[in-house]
Amino acid sequence: MLNSNLGGPLLWAAIVTRRLELKTQRLTLRLGTTDDIPAILHYYQTNRAYLEPFEPQRPDRFYTRDFWQTVLASRATDFHTGYGVKLLILLQNEPDQVIGTINLNTIVRGALHGATLGYGLSAQHQGQGYMTEAGQRLIAYAFDELNLHRIMANYLPHNHRSANVLKRLGFAIEGMARDYLFINGQWQDHVMTSLVNPNWQMPEL
Repeated sequence: MLNSNLGGPLLWAAIVTRRLELKTQRLTLRLGTTDDIPAILHYYQTNRAYLEPFEPQRPDRFYTRDFWQTVLASRATDFHTGYGVKLLILLQNEPDQVIGTINLNTIVRGALHGATLGYGLSAQHQGQGYMTEAGQRLIAYAFDELNLHRIMANYLPHNHRSANVLKRLGFAIEGMARDYLFINGQWQDHVMTSLVNPNWQMPEL
C-alpha cells in the first residue's frame, strides 16, 4: 500500500517501477541488495571506530548477515511505499566497494513534503569531495523527481566536516536543538539546517 501522503500516486508509481541508481561523475548511489552484504559489513567493520562517535549505538547483531538481510528488505519496502530512500555510495571504478551511505529519511507529504538527510563516509575517503558530490545528486533527485519541498539535516556542533558539507550543499542554519538525538550513548545537541526547493510544484490530486 502506498503512503497516502504521497504527491500523486501516478508520479510515485512511475518512480518505483524502475530500479533506482543515481550516477555522478565518480559515484554510483543505489539501493543495496543481499549481494552487497559482504561489502556493507566490511564498510561498517572497517570504519567502526571512526563512525561510532557520530551514530546511535549499534546492537552486536548489526555486524551480521542476518541483520542486514532484514535491514535491506525494510529499506526496499520504505522505498516502494515512499517513506525513505536509503542508498549505498560506491565508486564507479570500484563498484564492489561500499564507501558510504546517504539517505532521505522519514519522507512526509501532506503539508510538509519534506525529508531528513543522513549520510556517512569511510575514513579513507574523506577530504575528496565525495559526500558533496553524492549530496548534490540526491538533492537533485529529491527536488526534481520526488518533488520534495524541504530537506532537513542536523549535525553535532563539533562535526566540522559535516558542517562544511552542508554549507557547500547550500543548507541554511536554523538553530540549535538541545539533547536532540541519542548518539554514541548520550543525548547530544545538534545544529539544525534545511534546504528548500525553489521550484516545488503543487502535486495533482
